Amino acid sequence: MAELDGWLVDRPRDAPENWFLFAHGAGAPMDSDFMQALAALLAERGVGVIRFEFPYMAERREAGKRRPPNKLDVLLADFQAQIEHFRAVFPGERLFIGGKSMGGRVASMLAAENHRAGRVDGVVCLGYPFHPPGKPESLRTGHLESLDCPALMVQGTRDRLGDRAEVGGYALSSAIEVLWLEDGDHDFKPRKASGFTQLQHWRAAADGAAAFMRAAIS
Repeated sequence: MAELDGWLVDRPRDAPENWFLFAHGAGAPMDSDFMQALAALLAERGVGVIRFEFPYMAERREAGKRRPPNKLDVLLADFQAQIEHFRAVFPGERLFIGGKSMGGRVASMLAAENHRAGRVDGVVCLGYPFHPPGKPESLRTGHLESLDCPALMVQGTRDRLGDRAEVGGYALSSAIEVLWLEDGDHDFKPRKASGFTQLQHWRAAADGAAAFMRAAIS
């Protein structure tokens, strides 16, 4: 892992098959356990991973004080700037965008336009926040109904921000694949009685994401 221009970069042993611009969720930084684990597992599977922090999280790191997420327009503009910076640093490389929870939501809102412009090959969302906690009526799916960019959503079956029963009733675009992790929560952690472990689910998420990326550009 190396740091470049505020990025954390995880490179596979050989040249990356694809790159993944990986944004964090609302409450945890780019070096949280989840982000560290998924970045390392993806790199083991041939994916180069670039992590970055949204402005509020970078400010929190410097000041040592918790800050709420920036407004959506700021998050979108910052993620778009990261895409354009990647294109300047790695011209011609294949790029997928995505993130954990909020980071994946922001990426999904930028995916279609950037895919049509040839800047992005697809989007991967890890624990998509289909609605706020306890508010299943406040859906964040409008742009997902017509998404025309290859997309993968990896979701725990008991995610409180969109479980299997809820998501099964949504009108999602046919461009979206959903990989379900049995009994996983929003961080893909299952209960002991399920017979699965969080590490198993993290590995399954990395397997699914790497395979999706290969298939999307084959």
